[in-house]
Amino acid sequence: MVIVQRPEVSVVIPTRNRPELVVRAVRSALAQTVREIEVVVIIDGPDQATVAALKAIGDERIRPIELPASGGAPAARNHGVDAANADWVAFLDDDDEWLPEKLATQLARARAADVPLPIVGSRLYMRTPRAELIMPRRVPAPGEPISEYLAVRHGFFHGDGFIQTSTIMAPTALLRKVPFAVGLRRLQELDWTLRSLQEEGVDLIYAEEPLVVWYADENRPRISFDAPWKQSLEWLQQTRPRVTPRAYAALAMSVVGSMAAASRSPRVFFDLLREARRHGKPSFHDYVTFLQVWLVPAGPRRIVRDFFLSRQRDKGATAQ
Repeated sequence: MVIVQRPEVSVVIPTRNRPELVVRAVRSALAQTVREIEVVVIIDGPDQATVAALKAIGDERIRPIELPASGGAPAARNHGVDAANADWVAFLDDDDEWLPEKLATQLARARAADVPLPIVGSRLYMRTPRAELIMPRRVPAPGEPISEYLAVRHGFFHGDGFIQTSTIMAPTALLRKVPFAVGLRRLQELDWTLRSLQEEGVDLIYAEEPLVVWYADENRPRISFDAPWKQSLEWLQQTRPRVTPRAYAALAMSVVGSMAAASRSPRVFFDLLREARRHGKPSFHDYVTFLQVWLVPAGPRRIVRDFFLSRQRDKGATAQ
């Protein structure tokens, strides 16, 4: 057994009633080349099956914390941050996995950063039932506004710029000052990143390597479930001071638009379009995306996305 007095990184994993999945995630954390870690598993409500599964792993670096009642993923992450003993926290969703060099690579990027409080992300492998893609397709360009990097599309599919919870490593002090928004059911990592970037000495940097496996588009329940589009629109309106007009239009028309499209309401369609035009600067791609999410169901859109992006990845690999 490895007993850690002062871990270098606290890994925070929220979970609920998914013992098989969380064991896979925990094992990927324990397999890191950085050995001086603690794995804080926040069990979001009574769940004896998960407690037993974690105990069976038999590694003293695991710290399960069972909450008396479920409060949702953002609250669970905040509990994990409060319990962290390390100067760095790295998040891992219970249905994702890390590659072994994930923490070592991010710690190296953090030490080389020219800001005192770097948020370190990474690229990832997104696995769907149809394909494996690398996202984001690029890292931020020098001087590019981060809100535009995270929101604006330069093609007809998302993923040009991107951040996902299991890729995030950040200073514990920053996470305690800027906690995750409890009650926000979608866009949690984007919201936290944009709010954190308002703090002095904070910047978002990326590891170029894909360091996470994200299992997407799978038909199983998640800790964070789909939110009504109205909540996401309210979030966007509150977030407007933190994003550029280009980013605002992109978020309204692609992100909120994709949620609202299920309403099939012409009034909602035109309300969102007016919102994007009034407070943002939509591009040609934004208009095309907006029409696409309203006219084409999500399932066929994902199939087309995976097909074209897989071909682009294969062509890039062949060219190299």
